[in-house]
Amino acid sequence: MSSFKIFDIAGSGMAAQSVRLNTVASNLANAESVSGTAEGAYKARHPVFEAVRAQLGMQQAGVEPGVAVRVTDIVQDQRAPEMRYQPGNPLANSEGYVFAPNVNVVEEMVDMISASRAYQNNVEVMNTSKELLLATLRLGS
Repeated sequence: MSSFKIFDIAGSGMAAQSVRLNTVASNLANAESVSGTAEGAYKARHPVFEAVRAQLGMQQAGVEPGVAVRVTDIVQDQRAPEMRYQPGNPLANSEGYVFAPNVNVVEEMVDMISASRAYQNNVEVMNTSKELLLATLRLGS
C-alpha cells in the first residue's frame, strides 16, 4: 500500500465530518422555526456514515486496497415535533398551537463539538504524515 493512501483516508474523514458539521448548522439554524402543521415542521437531519474497505482481491485487478469514510445518506429524525400554545402567532392552527422542530440544541452542540474534534484529528493525521514523509526524504540527503 502506498504511503500516500493515508492522505486519502484522512481526506475522506474530513469530507464526512464537513457534511456532519453542515447538517448540525442546518439543524441549529432551524431550531426556532415554527409551522402551522406537524408535517410542515422542520425535522432534524443526521448523516449516516459508512466505513469503506476495498477488497483485497481487487489488488489482482490492479486496484490497490484501501479504506475510506463516506456519507451514505442523510436521514430525518422521526421524533414528533413539539406543540407550543401560541394563539397570537399567525401560523397557529385553529386550537392556537404551532409546531416547533424536533431539534435538541444541546445534542446538536455536542454533535458539533464531536465533528469539529474529529475534523481536527484528521488534519493532525495529515500534518504528521507529511512531516514523517519529509523526514524520510531528508534521511536520503
